Amino acid sequence: MGLDLRLYLVTDRGQGRDRELLDLVLEAVAGGVGVVQLREKNSATREFVELARALHQRLQNLGVPLIINDRVDVALAVGAEGVHVGQEDMDPRDVRALVGPEMYVGLSAQTEKHMRAAAALPVDYVGLGPIAATPTKHDAGTPLGISGFSRLRRLVPLPVVAIGSVSQANAFDILAYGQADGVAVVSAVCAAADPRKAAQELLSAVDQGRWHRCREAHG
Repeated sequence: MGLDLRLYLVTDRGQGRDRELLDLVLEAVAGGVGVVQLREKNSATREFVELARALHQRLQNLGVPLIINDRVDVALAVGAEGVHVGQEDMDPRDVRALVGPEMYVGLSAQTEKHMRAAAALPVDYVGLGPIAATPTKHDAGTPLGISGFSRLRRLVPLPVVAIGSVSQANAFDILAYGQADGVAVVSAVCAAADPRKAAQELLSAVDQGRWHRCREAHG
């Protein structure tokens, strides 16, 4: 199962307007989300596994990869397509040793040091940010802006997705001028009144940004 990183959803049940997470995610996928990362920082292990398994079963039928945030054990237990780790989580080399070559491994990065290190690590993509100050992750680091993202993005030959206060308003610029391969969103979809419509609008902005960048590159 390939990775379509153009629109990458990171879940946050706290922003879901009391909707069931599975329903929210499936609506977002119907709107164009290509990858789902299940992030459950406050769930007990059994609850996390049960939720991940139920979500994975639904996403498999749709051909959408499920990435588990941080918890290698949960990813292995449910047969997820990947694991995403941060700078303070398990070393990506240890993650790769545990999950083998077939599972995707993603890594969060915020600084030039992180990006230079990522280039030598066994990871498949990098989530770089925040683009702007974000309320969904208090330890996200100093906002990079579009120009800062673009500068750091060039340091690695890997796919890089932008994260941290990504919205329909800035998605075009992130792709067109930031050189991102896609955007990772949390509240822009999870907190939206209509997750499907929000995803459709975000993907449209992303694709327009990609087209603009390609046009500029080829004159």
